[in-house]
Amino acid sequence: MARRGEIPRFELREGCVDAWRRAFDETGVLHFPAVATPEEVARLQRAADAVSDALVQRSVGKVNGVPIKYGRRPDGRRHAQRAAFSTLFSDAIRDFVHDARFEPIRRLCGDGTRIGDREKDGVVINCYRNEPGSRYVRLGWHTDGLRDVFYGRLPGPMYNVGYYLDDSLAEKGCLRFIPGSHRQGLAAMAFRKLYFLDHRPDPDEVMLEARAGDLTVHDGRLWHRVAQASVVGDASQRRTLYVPYLKGPYEPKHERSPTPLYHYLQRLTG
Repeated sequence: MARRGEIPRFELREGCVDAWRRAFDETGVLHFPAVATPEEVARLQRAADAVSDALVQRSVGKVNGVPIKYGRRPDGRRHAQRAAFSTLFSDAIRDFVHDARFEPIRRLCGDGTRIGDREKDGVVINCYRNEPGSRYVRLGWHTDGLRDVFYGRLPGPMYNVGYYLDDSLAEKGCLRFIPGSHRQGLAAMAFRKLYFLDHRPDPDEVMLEARAGDLTVHDGRLWHRVAQASVVGDASQRRTLYVPYLKGPYEPKHERSPTPLYHYLQRLTG
């Protein structure tokens, strides 16, 4: 049974970066409640829906080499459940993730950090729903650091910043992390669990329950999963924006970029 309440929570404000960094180094994940207003959340929800509608209408298969994952509602309507590079389709999302209030998060990640909205998979919209036709019901154990291995380099620090557009509670299958697992060696990161295939609870996992408007930061080398919701339909919906905060060489994607191998791996596992 996953434990609650063991992920450090902080207010998003100036002057606290050193305390955040100490907690982040220990656990690999932080939680900042209520960083977006209800009005901003509603605007981002509309923007996410508009991105999905645009992708469906244009039958977009990939954006900058990254596949779009589509599901169907019970009435047969198609919708995007994982949409990469969403800032290419939404000024509202782009403006929000670049808002100056998040400068302390960039400083948490260190000097030279940038928002990678044109790198990796860009700003990703995730939409989990527990219903027939859904392609995103749950997501097995994985680390985001595996992507660097497929690029032929050792995984380094990687900061994934999540913005919650819906409440993400236990009954919705909220994220589970293994705190501290970002400090593991390469062998443990590659072989500790079967990527995406293993959905079994871990005795060391901790649930991250969040509300719409919250922000989270996790290290990409951390083991995490999304469980299947115990509720169905609209009650199960949990949407997030995920933004990579990056260091090192600038590596923007473009329309001729190849599909990274890890996306083929994830497709094979569902």
